[in-house]
Amino acid sequence: MKFEEMTVGAFIDELASNSPAPGGGSVAALCGSLASGLTSMVGNLTVGKEKYKDNWAAMENVFKESEILRASFVKLMNDDTESFNVFMAAMKMPKDTDEQKAARRAAMAEASKTATDVPLRTLEACAVAARLACEAASFGNPNAASDAGSAALLADAAGKAASYNVRINLPGVKDEVFAAECRMRMAKALEEIAGYSAKTAAKMEEALG
Repeated sequence: MKFEEMTVGAFIDELASNSPAPGGGSVAALCGSLASGLTSMVGNLTVGKEKYKDNWAAMENVFKESEILRASFVKLMNDDTESFNVFMAAMKMPKDTDEQKAARRAAMAEASKTATDVPLRTLEACAVAARLACEAASFGNPNAASDAGSAALLADAAGKAASYNVRINLPGVKDEVFAAECRMRMAKALEEIAGYSAKTAAKMEEALG
């Protein structure tokens, strides 16, 4: 069953069980989807309200982008758990002969790349979520300022969680070019998130006093 088809209670129960998946990567994507949902809500509470007409165009764009992002995060939740399952399957491959050992190593190396790529894409999506939350805090209905601020906090936390999952899987990646690119992408996304988070935090202080 896909995670989005589960009840909240069932997902939390599965998360708390002794099964290693879903784990931190899927939860990071879930938090990203929640951040996107909050940003979309701010859009819905702004567009159509005559008092904020000057900001409709900006918030319509924020809403549209946030909804696309929200769906992407849900897919990443499932992809993260699937990538873990593929890695575990590779680990369980037979290793009795040299040929089997070579096949197992190759499968594990490829699975490690996927297990690194998925949370990296989650991290990069969190950078977009952080930007959209910042825009929602700037142009959204001020009565929903706390929601935009909460979206920014979730995007920040989700991004950091995703980066942990990138880092824990990187040692298993044997492709040094791929690994180096992942490190650069990770650093760039984290820097972007930090910048947007700081801007949103400043706006929250102005809005909330």
